[in-house]
Amino acid sequence: MTVVTEPLSENTADVIVVGAGPAGSTTAYHLAKAGLDVLLLEKTEFPREKVCGDGLTPRAVKQLVAMGIDISEEAGWLRNKGLRIIGGGSRLQLDWPDLAAYPNYGLVRKRDDFDEQLARNAQKAGARLYERCNVSGPVVDDRTGRITGVTAKLGEEKREVTFHAPLVVAADGNSTRLSLAMGLHRREDRPMGVAVRTYFESPRHDDDYLESWLELWDRRGPQDRLLPGYGWIFGMGDGTSNVGLGVLNTSASFKELDWREILKAWCASMPEDWGYTPENMTGPIRGAALPMAFNRQPHYTRGLLLVGDAGGLVNPFNGEGIAYAMESGQIAADVVVQAHARATPAQREIALQRYPRVLKDTYGGYYTLGRAFVKLIGNPKVMQIAAQRGLTHPVLMKFTLKLLANLTDPTGGDAMDRIINGLSKVAPKA
Repeated sequence: MTVVTEPLSENTADVIVVGAGPAGSTTAYHLAKAGLDVLLLEKTEFPREKVCGDGLTPRAVKQLVAMGIDISEEAGWLRNKGLRIIGGGSRLQLDWPDLAAYPNYGLVRKRDDFDEQLARNAQKAGARLYERCNVSGPVVDDRTGRITGVTAKLGEEKREVTFHAPLVVAADGNSTRLSLAMGLHRREDRPMGVAVRTYFESPRHDDDYLESWLELWDRRGPQDRLLPGYGWIFGMGDGTSNVGLGVLNTSASFKELDWREILKAWCASMPEDWGYTPENMTGPIRGAALPMAFNRQPHYTRGLLLVGDAGGLVNPFNGEGIAYAMESGQIAADVVVQAHARATPAQREIALQRYPRVLKDTYGGYYTLGRAFVKLIGNPKVMQIAAQRGLTHPVLMKFTLKLLANLTDPTGGDAMDRIINGLSKVAPKA
């Protein structure tokens, strides 16, 4: 099946990273910076669109800074000061917290441009990027069961190529065909979200707060109907707003409703002068799955590491995926670099087995809390009561912002930080 026309050395590396989204490009960047030979394989060609809210919290900003990305306004980044929460007849504006561990601002940038910046940054660090390289499956050693490379179809002509490496990183998103081919299936006991979004030309495009709506109302019928999920409005700074909604599979209506129609109904309920009307829509409504709370495990097995959406790293509290994709990429790269320096295969394997343990130590307890949270808010009435009661208490909402966005100082923080960190530590790290 395999046809290789290049010299074998060009198809061989220390590590293969499949997928050049935020997880894969961050992994490749840190591996290349450490001196490893990295192949970064991307099935599409940049620039390419991805479904996303395009809003980055301070956690993601920290990762961009660590990678040396120019995040200035002159380079096309729009900064935001915090989160505006609307629900229960109230409106509360909360600034991102002042912390030692994270900056006090977020960013907005469209994903087509954002992902390409990260991929090009990995290239500059020394990673070898192949675009239009569609990975078709793993190469597995029959004797050991370990992955030793991948087969792919390369370029416009879909030429069959085999790439070889002792380690492969699956950064190929929620569908993660590579993980499935290695026998790693999604856990049904973990939450899954769906996000749908579109863009509108709008005078609200330069809003310096991310906006989250805790209640979604369908006002099309004779009686207003409260829908499960939450909505967002993120100004893009380019004349448009990203408007979307997220819903969890814990909702009783998850499979029954047409979420594109729900988004249209929600937009129709907004003030007309905001511009969220069909004639101002600049692109189609698109949707994507949000794999949450470690919904695919183990994160390392037989030479394969899972990062980002492939490993279900999306935060169940708020649906944020980019920060955790980048963080898991950095963690994976650190583990691989240390393993690479070991003298024997047995020693390298001991080092690699550390990766899932670090992930669970870092996120396990917090994600367990998040799983309990999503079961509660799957009921729209619970969300409504929480919004009505909570938004009238700014101190409680400040705590909630820190909890939902996972923004605390790990040491030396305030009382809120200590409570959240303490809860995360005592919760099971499943």
